[in-house]
Amino acid sequence: PDAPSPQLVGDWLVERIAAPSRRIHIWGAGHVGRALVDVLAPLPDISIAWIDDAPGRFPADIPAGADRIVAADMPRLAARSAEGEHLILTYSHEIDLALCHALLTAGAQRIGLIGSDTKWARFRTRLRQLGHSDAEIARIRCPIGNPALGKHPQAIAVGVAAEILAPQQQDRA
Repeated sequence: PDAPSPQLVGDWLVERIAAPSRRIHIWGAGHVGRALVDVLAPLPDISIAWIDDAPGRFPADIPAGADRIVAADMPRLAARSAEGEHLILTYSHEIDLALCHALLTAGAQRIGLIGSDTKWARFRTRLRQLGHSDAEIARIRCPIGNPALGKHPQAIAVGVAAEILAPQQQDRA
């Protein structure tokens, strides 16, 4: 059921506050990370852990609904952050691979990775060499988004957001 509308009760404004039910970790505060946070942060059902290894990569104003986290060693943090959903879009293939490895090792179930089919083929090989089974590796979606929308950061963000929201839309149908 829909939440009741805000209303005045005596001299008080009363409105229902519900905690977001989905926690999304966005690994990387570059152009695509910024665009994705801008698209997802206003959604009431989502809270965002926005992680990067450099404070200067974040914008001055962080949208409500997003927690800015600076982690000098992002893979080490990922090893303790398996809950929720994870989107990996850092500036470095090396960090991306280390994050995939750490999240798989920690048991994360929903991982998305930005990249090409070529990058994904290399990563699958490397993840197997690191000891991950094909079933574990299959928990990673790559590429994320809709390539038909283009490579502009906002276009990528719209495609990724559509993927994230699709299960919710199907549940309501």
